[in-house]
Amino acid sequence: MHAIKCHSLSKKYGRKRALDSITFSSSEPKIIGIIGRNGAGKSTLLQLIAGYIRPTSGEVTVFAQNPYNSLFVSANSMYASDEMRFSPKFTLQETLAKMAAFYANWQAERALKLMTYFQLEQESYYHHLSVGMKSIFRMIVVLCARCPLTILDEPTTGMDVAVRKDFYRLLLKEYIDDPRTILLSSHLLSEIEELVEDIVLIHEGKKVLHLPMEELREYAIGVSGPTAQIQSVVAEHDWLMKKEITPGVTYGVVKQSDISLEMFQAKGLVAEKVAVDDLCIYLTDGDRGGINRVFS
Repeated sequence: MHAIKCHSLSKKYGRKRALDSITFSSSEPKIIGIIGRNGAGKSTLLQLIAGYIRPTSGEVTVFAQNPYNSLFVSANSMYASDEMRFSPKFTLQETLAKMAAFYANWQAERALKLMTYFQLEQESYYHHLSVGMKSIFRMIVVLCARCPLTILDEPTTGMDVAVRKDFYRLLLKEYIDDPRTILLSSHLLSEIEELVEDIVLIHEGKKVLHLPMEELREYAIGVSGPTAQIQSVVAEHDWLMKKEITPGVTYGVVKQSDISLEMFQAKGLVAEKVAVDDLCIYLTDGDRGGINRVFS
């Protein structure tokens, strides 16, 4: 049974198409990165999977059920974003204590240990916390609930570097202890590339690709050399981008299919692997040409 299955999933707000015919699925426990620029449609996709909103067209199922207004899906999934709210009447300790009634796998002891580690006072109230501390508390709740489907929408908002590193270590340990399907959205792939097993790259509401992380690392090659020589091999390969970096010298990124670093190096060109963050930029930049076009 698929934990998640999306088929031609679309969502419109008025005339704005936030999501456009997204299709992907996942049947086994894994950590999946939902990657895209700001406004790409990541949050809309996650809200549809969580059952918070209805699609305009297409279909989404979670554990073979329509997630919208589904008590079964609600009991077996948790969606965390910066819009997550807790009752202002309850302290943090009281909020945690009430989670056991809703989530069968609730880890009460671990939740309290994490509260102590991250220096969250149990008698504090959620709405009194800083932005970073709110993010920490949300992550304690969502990870200690151990739902079969865990959805994390830009989870590190407001966290400093040290806390982000701790959070990612915690996420990995939780996944190892209790394998489940985890959707993790971010616009910084380099920050999560050691965690995720699959990547879904979204741009302007459309799926650009869905690949295992290992395949994405091998997806393209960066090549630099004399402009004339680069131009002579352009027609032979599927180029994602090319630009003149200095007079007479061009850098390009070519999709790796039946070619290798050694093939370009044999032609006297400098060839190297492309960082995954840079690759995602090239795959979604289209014809805009980067920020330099503003000054041309």
